[in-house]
Amino acid sequence: MQAKEMIRAGALAVILAIPGPILAAGGVTVVTAQRIHTMNPAQPHAQAMAYDDGGAILALGDAAALMKRWPQAKRVDAGQATIIPGLIDAHGHVSELGRMRAGVDLTGAASKEDVLRRTREFVAKPGNDKGWIIGWGWDQNRWPVKEFPGAADLDAQFHDRPVWLHRVDGHAGWANSAAMKLIKRDLSGTWQPDGGKIVRDAAGKPTGVFVDGAMALMDEVRPPPTQAETEHQLELAMGEAVANGLTGVHDAGIPLSELRAYQHLADGGKLPLRITAMADGDSDALNELCRSGLYRHPSGRLQMRTVKLYADGALGSRGAALLADYSDDHGNRGIMVTSPEALLAAETKARRCGVQVATHAIGDRGDRVVLDTYEKALGADAANDHRWRIEHAQIIAPEDLHRVKKLHLIASMQPTHATSDMPWAEDRIGPQRITGAYAWRKLRDDGVLLALGSDFPVESVDPRLGLASAVTRADAKGFPVGGWYPEQKLTAYEALRGFTRDAAYAGFAEKEVGSLEEGKRADFVVMDRDPLAIDPFQLRDLKVQATYVDGKAVYQAK
Repeated sequence: MQAKEMIRAGALAVILAIPGPILAAGGVTVVTAQRIHTMNPAQPHAQAMAYDDGGAILALGDAAALMKRWPQAKRVDAGQATIIPGLIDAHGHVSELGRMRAGVDLTGAASKEDVLRRTREFVAKPGNDKGWIIGWGWDQNRWPVKEFPGAADLDAQFHDRPVWLHRVDGHAGWANSAAMKLIKRDLSGTWQPDGGKIVRDAAGKPTGVFVDGAMALMDEVRPPPTQAETEHQLELAMGEAVANGLTGVHDAGIPLSELRAYQHLADGGKLPLRITAMADGDSDALNELCRSGLYRHPSGRLQMRTVKLYADGALGSRGAALLADYSDDHGNRGIMVTSPEALLAAETKARRCGVQVATHAIGDRGDRVVLDTYEKALGADAANDHRWRIEHAQIIAPEDLHRVKKLHLIASMQPTHATSDMPWAEDRIGPQRITGAYAWRKLRDDGVLLALGSDFPVESVDPRLGLASAVTRADAKGFPVGGWYPEQKLTAYEALRGFTRDAAYAGFAEKEVGSLEEGKRADFVVMDRDPLAIDPFQLRDLKVQATYVDGKAVYQAK
């Protein structure tokens, strides 16, 4: 049974503040450029685009013809620049990026000592002298000694304040003793929480690292952010997103309280881009969708019609669920964060409510469980337009690859994961399983739609890095020469499509965005060069000159 989509009422002032499809056309703007890539196969290129004051595209074509048709139109000339449709990140975490910017940014820390130095510098800044110390972004795989850190490292410098530092993938956290003491239960012994792991030493004492489901123990004692703090974090992150050319983000798993923060910002005209939010598992947000219907804000900038579930953990913290042992950690096959039974129950509930399902699955066992449970939950509807998604689809057993197409699933994948993980991924899973990892070309050639994103802040919010990684499968220095497992590369067009048309389709927004064509929204990015005509290694260096949403500039380079 399909849930009836509900449009919640909003104040007229909000509708006027953010132009949406319901506004009548007033004045007309004609924007011109050296080239416009429309991503519309029926009209792939143009030199000019006309849109009304409501942000609806009226026509594309020759500049002289459009100016003759609308002689009084406002003219915006991008000169020798190239215009592309607004880029959509199909999998990001907006509030987490905002929290990183508001807390200790540990991205790229080269050693444990570097983490401690950055944390000391954060604490020394005005206003950071009280309460919890929160950070995000450490990755032991970047360190000279590639081992998990411990509480003792933090205790020596921060013994009187709780410290909680998230690993870069968000699937592990590092605490000091002051933080662990707030947990009102004995953390020693051999017991483990459901779907998680408390890392312990040989004596059974907790080291300070909590993996996947075990992180909930810390979340229960850590004070939650206020709505004002959440809104500030969202605004920080969204500002950074539009500065990098993003006009849309699929926010992969948020609680109902965070949706309320988004709604408040949208009511005040403070969403500079389109947010496709996903409910955080079988929780209050999903219950709200089942009770009230699929959500869409009157502005057209915020919707929730999807639930994000978790099958397993992450490869970097050895939490991804594998069919056989980790090649570099015998006896460990990772963690199923959610049991197959609980996954099936949540998927069945979502299907009953007409809610799209998107499930995090990284290891080959995690992906197989998702394929199995999707097959049961969808039943005869597997061939219909359900648009259920596998988030990451990072390591799929070769015999399971064809099942993604068979079930008509969308593979929501992040190209920069491959180029970030390539120094150690094969150590984790060995030379046989790696052939089914980050398999963009295999899936696409099989007819699977690829919705591309970044998983920021695990990776950079900058989609140009994703475009470059998809096309080169090499890092910023061009290593390895020819690309890492280069047979899985995408073309520049395929990569751009993954961040535009296919990401829009994955969010049920293909009638509004994802390409530039008559009747759609004027969401576009002005680039200094043509991403489809330059050397692929130059994609990282493209300059975003301006980002437009609904025909209005939400970012302009100085």
